Amino acid sequence: MSAHDNITDNGLLRFMTCGSVDDGKSTLIGRLLFDTKTILADTLTAIEKTSKKRGMEAVDLSLLTDGLQAEREQGITIDVAYRYFSTGTRKYIIADAPGHEQYTRNMVTAASTANLAIILIDARKGVLTQTRRHSYLAHLVGIPHIVVAVNKMDLIDHDQAKYDAIVAEYKSFVAKMGLFEGRADIQFIPLSALNGDNVVDRSETMAWYQGPTMLDILERAPGAHSESTEAFRFPVQFVCRPQDSANPDLHDYRGFQGRIESGSVKVGDLLTALPNGRESRVKAVQIGGVDVAEGITEQSVTILLEDEIDISRGDMLVKSGEVPEQKKEVEAMLCWLSETPLSPARTYLIRHTTRTSKAKLTGVAFKVDVNSQEHVDATQLSMNDIAKVSWKLAQPVFADAYTDNRATGAFIVIDESTNNTVGAGMVL
Repeated sequence: MSAHDNITDNGLLRFMTCGSVDDGKSTLIGRLLFDTKTILADTLTAIEKTSKKRGMEAVDLSLLTDGLQAEREQGITIDVAYRYFSTGTRKYIIADAPGHEQYTRNMVTAASTANLAIILIDARKGVLTQTRRHSYLAHLVGIPHIVVAVNKMDLIDHDQAKYDAIVAEYKSFVAKMGLFEGRADIQFIPLSALNGDNVVDRSETMAWYQGPTMLDILERAPGAHSESTEAFRFPVQFVCRPQDSANPDLHDYRGFQGRIESGSVKVGDLLTALPNGRESRVKAVQIGGVDVAEGITEQSVTILLEDEIDISRGDMLVKSGEVPEQKKEVEAMLCWLSETPLSPARTYLIRHTTRTSKAKLTGVAFKVDVNSQEHVDATQLSMNDIAKVSWKLAQPVFADAYTDNRATGAFIVIDESTNNTVGAGMVL
């Protein structure tokens, strides 16, 4: 047996960090990268120089994630910074999102693909308005795993009683707001990102904490799509008809290309094409022109069917027993991303998977005050607002509820005149 045979691969984990300014998000990520030895030597030299220039004795690890020059100069996070690292057993994509209320849209964007969120709390300050806002947003975009990290324990002398009080306060807030119900996977961990306590290495100063380190939690977290069996959803991106007169085998070739958003497909499966509802069996599944036995979630594949069915871009292939509803009216939670307010008088485009339809806003049920999570009456939405709205569509979409399927339950709103993305929605 070669040395390569026993390497475990836990798959990719996308996770995000959220907390208010100076809670130590960037330092935590820097510490993870530093202690797992995934920083390149030249990067380390560069941040050592900057740290010295600022008169710091130790290396300022937060500089690793603040990619923009303006962020490094001001010591704040403005844009979503993505960092990639690998530990040998799993690959990671980290989204470091800004914590301030005016960057709500940045945070929603980062959170939409994450499978785990680390919510940082400053041990000296406890649960803040910001903590509640970030927890609400993580709940809204359906992140299934939450890690509440009580950071800066070194500044309160590693006091267990204070840590326990913060944990109790957070639990009571979540219960009162009804967040993460039915998905109660919330873990708590005391740490000091600056000193590296409980990040990658176990803390000697907090012997009272017997739980896993931050890296242990990340290594064991289930990857996306791995926890439950999901319905097969295949939005068609392109119909491939090769025009090669020299090869007679390709004359009848008709492959439907796209990305499997959820579920899996095998040769012989009975599929239904939406919207026309016709059925056919899978003749072949190909990746890069090579036949494979099965296509799985997040793979880009070509599917060939036994029968000739009229299918084009924007249609969807699903398994015959798992057909989603076709909806011309959609209720959704909407995050407004544009500086131009949402206007009920205008027509917008809604893009759901590969399908685009004209849409009119038919109502705003309420707006959410992201700081208090209370519902407020509203007639229009401005940038960073989150609201429950309803849309009327010109063409039907094949949507699942966002809580069941984050790929087919999400859509974006496009401004017809500028072609800008102005909103992001989650189907209820």
